[in-house]
Amino acid sequence: MYGKAFAPEYQGSLTTLSVNSSLTDVLSEGTERLREAERSGRPDEAARCGLAVAEAHRRLGQVRDADRAWKASYRSAREAGDTAAMAWALWSGGTLARQRGAFPLAWRLLGLAAELGEQGGDIVVRGYSLAGLAETGRIQGDYEAVGRLHEQLLAEARRRGEARHTVWALEGIAQMHRNTGEYDKAYALFEEAAQIAERADDRRGHAWALRGLADVLSVRDADTERALELLALAEASCRAMNLSSALAYNHKMRGNVFYRAGRYAEARDLYELALEEFRAMSEPRGEALARLGLAKSLARLGHDRAETAAELADLARVLERSGLRHAREMVTRAQAEFGLDAEVVR
Repeated sequence: MYGKAFAPEYQGSLTTLSVNSSLTDVLSEGTERLREAERSGRPDEAARCGLAVAEAHRRLGQVRDADRAWKASYRSAREAGDTAAMAWALWSGGTLARQRGAFPLAWRLLGLAAELGEQGGDIVVRGYSLAGLAETGRIQGDYEAVGRLHEQLLAEARRRGEARHTVWALEGIAQMHRNTGEYDKAYALFEEAAQIAERADDRRGHAWALRGLADVLSVRDADTERALELLALAEASCRAMNLSSALAYNHKMRGNVFYRAGRYAEARDLYELALEEFRAMSEPRGEALARLGLAKSLARLGHDRAETAAELADLARVLERSGLRHAREMVTRAQAEFGLDAEVVR
């Protein structure tokens, strides 16, 4: 049995915040409590409140503010001699690095966070940091390397009855199955994740699971209308919590659904919207995926063939440099789809 989902990144005097709290509310209250802790000379509390501030900034797509906040949280934790709080700050920094596409830095910070979490006796931050490492590898397309780690973390989360982490692991494993064409397995895992998240009142996890279900329904069953219905439900949660990144990925997925249905003008509009959103929050992976969808939609709408070839070639170079293996393969398939010779990546 799973209990209600909770947000372990909301610590110190912020433990009353819900996993479903609006990020703008988290940022406002977290900043207020952080200032109080600084004025009263309590670095331990400043570190804990600073973590929530960093995470709110990150999830709102405010990259520079998030970068400053996690580093300040780490300095306060180090001043307080709080090893676990140092680990949480590094976890936040590593997660931000992954979001920005700085994968080597993400690996380093998340690895350090896992080590400090173990040293500090905080099994939750250790688990979250290992999960961050697993997600980094998955996003880069290195499924063989991190598949086992996802399964291990899923087993640990199930044993502890921790709904939010169980949902995360299920969604990660489901995504790998989806990307390797095992749609039935992916659907079953996304469905389980959605059910657990709904029962645990984890609106963020539920929104991501709905997005996964919509993707599979679209690509496997060509069920466009049901996919769009699920994405609309997910979008409502994203907007209620101000989940900027999740909302942008929702729009990008809606573009995918329209594209597969041959509704290219609608797909183009959604990809343009997602691209604008990803650029505003400096999220290069999302930006590249939106660019790819937009290039394909424009090609279907009669865009100049040479310009399409140039855009896909540039995307291939960008993704090769960034180490996003699965996304790079998607560009290769797009080049084949339009009969364009893949440019040699240098």
